[in-house]
Amino acid sequence: MRRLLLALVVAAGPLLLPGLSAPAQAAPSAVTLGGVTVHLRAGTTQVVTVNHRRGSRARVSLWVLRDGAWRRRLTSTDGHIGYGGLVAGGRRHQGTGTTPLGTYGLVSAFGTHPHAATRELPYRRIRPGDYWVEDNASPFYNRYRNKAQGGFRWWLPLSDENGSERLAAYPRQYEYALVLDYNAEQVRHRGAGIFLHVNGTGATAGCVSAPRWLLKKLMHRLDPARVPVIAIGR
Repeated sequence: MRRLLLALVVAAGPLLLPGLSAPAQAAPSAVTLGGVTVHLRAGTTQVVTVNHRRGSRARVSLWVLRDGAWRRRLTSTDGHIGYGGLVAGGRRHQGTGTTPLGTYGLVSAFGTHPHAATRELPYRRIRPGDYWVEDNASPFYNRYRNKAQGGFRWWLPLSDENGSERLAAYPRQYEYALVLDYNAEQVRHRGAGIFLHVNGTGATAGCVSAPRWLLKKLMHRLDPARVPVIAIGR
């Protein structure tokens, strides 16, 4: 009789006492969406994937977690990566035109439009004198800063290894731009100013770009409460 009861318990799985529920299943730390490996963060339910196709071309898609399943909501095959191709984020070097592989947070935004351009993401409207600091000697390396605030050599040309990017010089690409938290720890010479922005004429200098319509929708839909990330893969 004991052997019969044991067999029934094993076949049925673990028994639960009245008033207790089954232990919650841990959320996966990684998923594959559209052929791209995504390393999820706690609470992530919005993902942008960048799937490299050929040359500088990439498919850029928005995925949303609904009822336990990831569903593609937006997609374009007219995205672009850097002219130097893809490289592991930890091995990237400033000025190489490479786009970092991996998963990164989409943490803020900037552009030429009023604050209404975004849903809830922190947003800055580009003003005269605004730069993205790429001066390796500056404590504000890889940060948004106005030249009037000082602290970096804004006068250096962009061709210089410490030249910073004047944001107003790119009104087309930076009409809508989302900031990745790539190199948020400010490792010098690893690279600064990695964004998801509106397409230019082709390959980027290391950012990811996508059609204007897609950026406009992403700016409105991405919600920091849903911990959005971007995953860049081959």
